[in-house]
Amino acid sequence: MTGESGEFENETTPAIPARAAFRRFWPLTRGLRKWLVLVWGCTVLAALAETEAVLLFGDLTDHALRQGSLAAFWSPAVRWLGVAVAGALVAYAGNSLAAWATERFVMRLREHVFDHVQRLPPHFFQRHRQGDLLSRLTGDVEAIETMVVSGLVGAASAAFSALFYAAAAFWLRWDLAAATFVLAPLFWLAARRFSGSLRDVSRDGRVADGAITSVVEESLGNIVLTQAYDRADAERRRLRAEASAWFRASVRSTRLNEAYEQLVQVIETVCVLAVIGIGVWEISSGRMTLGRLLAFAAFLGYLYPPVRGLAQLGLTVNAATAGAERLIEILDVRPSVGDPRQTSWTGRPDGAIEVRDVSFRYPGADRTALDGLSLAVAPGELVIVTGPSGAGKSTVSKLLLRFYDPDAGEILLDGTPLRDFPLARLREYVTLLPQETLVLHDTVRANIACGRPGASDHAIEEAARAADAHDFVVRLPDGYDTRIDAHSARLSGGQLQRLAIARAILRDAPVLVLDEPTTGLDAMAARRVVKPLRRLTAGRTTIMITHDLNLAPDADRILVVDGGRVVETGRHAELLARGGAYARLHRSQNNAVTDTGELRLPLFEQARPPVQVPGQVYTGAARYGCEPYGPGQTYDAGYQQERWSSR
Repeated sequence: MTGESGEFENETTPAIPARAAFRRFWPLTRGLRKWLVLVWGCTVLAALAETEAVLLFGDLTDHALRQGSLAAFWSPAVRWLGVAVAGALVAYAGNSLAAWATERFVMRLREHVFDHVQRLPPHFFQRHRQGDLLSRLTGDVEAIETMVVSGLVGAASAAFSALFYAAAAFWLRWDLAAATFVLAPLFWLAARRFSGSLRDVSRDGRVADGAITSVVEESLGNIVLTQAYDRADAERRRLRAEASAWFRASVRSTRLNEAYEQLVQVIETVCVLAVIGIGVWEISSGRMTLGRLLAFAAFLGYLYPPVRGLAQLGLTVNAATAGAERLIEILDVRPSVGDPRQTSWTGRPDGAIEVRDVSFRYPGADRTALDGLSLAVAPGELVIVTGPSGAGKSTVSKLLLRFYDPDAGEILLDGTPLRDFPLARLREYVTLLPQETLVLHDTVRANIACGRPGASDHAIEEAARAADAHDFVVRLPDGYDTRIDAHSARLSGGQLQRLAIARAILRDAPVLVLDEPTTGLDAMAARRVVKPLRRLTAGRTTIMITHDLNLAPDADRILVVDGGRVVETGRHAELLARGGAYARLHRSQNNAVTDTGELRLPLFEQARPPVQVPGQVYTGAARYGCEPYGPGQTYDAGYQQERWSSR
């Protein structure tokens, strides 16, 4: 269902008429239509060749076979062979061209959907399973090709073939043909009877296929969790539950198709028997020759497959419409941001960042992430933004890169609103080092070079040296040409992070946004990336969003954010001496004896002293790697234990 921001919900897929789905994707055939016309031309010629071949067969039967004349055989035989060769060449050319056109359409449609998906906001991918999206970009794309291109070519082929064969049958015996064609509407009625059911079962099958892909993708991505917690049986049950839905849909689809095929076979048999019965009576009366009867029967044999194909096309289109509905859901999701209509910005900015009274709530969220946030960063300044989890720190990075636009307020770069920058240019000026280390399944060289496509090998190696990555890279089996990925056992988390830093150094943007650059690293690995981070931030406007305060003494300013607002600002020593929110965060990070109650409260409020149990003395709190409690959260002894001792 389409919500406020246009995102879809997997549970309900809106039904779309086949005609509307066809019109939605037909514009993508632009540039291919002349080739489709040529395919239709080949289809017409091939149908004419088959029609002529059947007529020559009747002539051979009446003059050569019936009379036993070899002289009467050669002329129609040579013509028949010539027609067959010409028809084969035309059919080969038409089918080859049709295959080329259909695959070009598939490529174009897949790129169209993929380009659109890449512009969607982060929350879209957090709310929807990647396996289902993958299924839509593969199987559903091919289903649409069947409806828009292959189906159209098939319909033209069937229509022309049926027209020529029917015309030839009427030319041979119009009365016999008219009597036979009375049964033709039965094909249409049979297709109409099954089309609705096939559409429903096709939709169920595609949804189930996407769910299976999602389960497999999630299980493989969490293989360590599966093995460490012995979840193999649980994962198998998950897969079986989704596979059962696919199994039921697949079996039902097969049964419906098979029932349709057998019903059509019976209808064809009735038509052929009617023709033979009437033909025997005509021959016995001397009004028809055996050759004409055989030719007429052959025309019917050729005629029924295209007629059946036209009826089957309705079933195919209805089944493909289920895939079109799933893709249209994605295409109807609106990107959260776009390029401005006009831009007058030229030149490289100095890097002055100003956030003016910004408020923002994620689409569908029940609370505000930022509430009147204001800050300013001068060119070349290093500002650390810290605070408790959920305070809105990472939201700042998403707004600076324009993954979203603020609901209220404005963000400016060198005095120009970010909305006035083309997205590609803005992201050339503002580099993000995200919390999750992003690694391409490619070589080390390609991973660094994606920071600045086209960079020379020398520039790539210099960036690696500046990030303290060169030494471990050259020790890899193929050096900079070693292939790696995010789960590569060859590199540690700290080494992968240094490659990400090298990528950011190579990009050389005037503004740098670091989102938790040491998250997931142990103390030793974190210390190894501190020095490269200092090199990276030198001379750049840097906003570092972090819980790790090891770089705090180097910062020009520190901003403490809580509840979506800046609650404290100053330099490291100044804030420590002040003893406020920052001092409490710093003590908690350095394992000082801290009252956990003061972290459960908003940082800008005064913490209350702990409740003491009579006869016991409070000696501190043991925290087991969990986040501090927020307002209204309850105490859980499994995660946080207050220490008391008897007097």
